[in-house]
Amino acid sequence: MKRLLIAGATGMLGGAVAAAAEHDPDAPEVLACGRDRLDLRYPDGVLRLLREERPDVVVNCAGWTAVDDAETHEVEALAVNGHGVRALALGCAEIGARLVHVSTDYVFDGTARAPYAEDAPTRPLNAYGRSKVAGERAVLGLLPETGYVVRTAWLYGAGGRNFVQTMINLEGTRDVLNVVDDQYGPPTWTGDLAPGLLELARAYHAPPGVYHCTGGGRTTWHGLAQEVFTLLGADPGRVRPIPATAYPLPAARPAYSVLGHARWAAAGLAPMRHWRDALHAAWPSLAGSRV
Repeated sequence: MKRLLIAGATGMLGGAVAAAAEHDPDAPEVLACGRDRLDLRYPDGVLRLLREERPDVVVNCAGWTAVDDAETHEVEALAVNGHGVRALALGCAEIGARLVHVSTDYVFDGTARAPYAEDAPTRPLNAYGRSKVAGERAVLGLLPETGYVVRTAWLYGAGGRNFVQTMINLEGTRDVLNVVDDQYGPPTWTGDLAPGLLELARAYHAPPGVYHCTGGGRTTWHGLAQEVFTLLGADPGRVRPIPATAYPLPAARPAYSVLGHARWAAAGLAPMRHWRDALHAAWPSLAGSRV
């Protein structure tokens, strides 16, 4: 890999990927593109940029991520997460580039009771999930030899809106927090996922297709919030468990978002650490982020 293009480089994950590439001693030439330069809403512009820059590998961290807004703006979400990703895949096919595309646990319905395998059927519960399935299908269909879909879950990190950041902010303003305790998933730190994506991007031996990359283990939103409070030096007992039915949102969420990592391991890629260890490692970059 000599020339890497990062789409969505000004976002939470894309920024982490760009930072990881910058500090990589074997880093290629990096083209870090924000929406001002690569906007998935405009497929013609996407194709034109890829033809001009001709990267060897594209890592796509761009996308519509406003899950609840997608319920009333599904056409717009699909334009980005479906049609825009299709344009990326078409461009990569034309110039012979590999595409590493980031997807989500929301492609599943959450009815499983064991970690979802990479080949498990997708059954999204909401518009956001449907738009992400469309993007996955475009990558896998147009790039059967050079397309990689990486599903992750419960993402957090510095420089973006996420659950951990919200809990840090609310601890200082609420005496008690009610947090959902019947949805299970693996919190995933961008600081761990970013180098994983770069490792896959340069792993030419890894077969194309779907991979899962998340933090190890599982917890609930309530359990994650309690760990955040503990790290803040606050009483975790101030976080009270509630069922998801007591906190209705426009978009339905899967109750179980734990993903299996069999293909990641089979490709010889470095496993992700346990979510709690990752949160502790991430804490210095998060602790001062209360706004």
